[in-house]
Amino acid sequence: QVQLVESGGGLVQPGGSLRLSCAASGMIASINAMGWYRQAPGKQRELVATITSGTSTNYADSVKGRFTISRDNAKNTAYLQMNSLKTEDTAVYYCNAMIRKVFATGTYGYWGQGTQVTVSS
Repeated sequence: QVQLVESGGGLVQPGGSLRLSCAASGMIASINAMGWYRQAPGKQRELVATITSGTSTNYADSVKGRFTISRDNAKNTAYLQMNSLKTEDTAVYYCNAMIRKVFATGTYGYWGQGTQVTVSS
């Protein structure tokens, strides 16, 4: 099986920083795009940032210039460096990865369990 595990969430004051990690494990042959999404209470899940296997990146307008997505392909891990955090960044952050499993022919999307980020004074 394949598992994505997020870590690094927590409580931080406005203007502070956090770094999220997403580690993929299991019978993985390859990982294509990886991404971070978030869902605030009462709102739909939204895209935060994505990164391809070639390290091309894409960001939501609301986080451009503040958040940076990166990945370590050797560790099957993606990161989200979040700086200048605002109260409106408060949400559960989810990792997504497009993974081809060993012996499989197709690529499928997998989700982590989510990590809470709370920005409050």
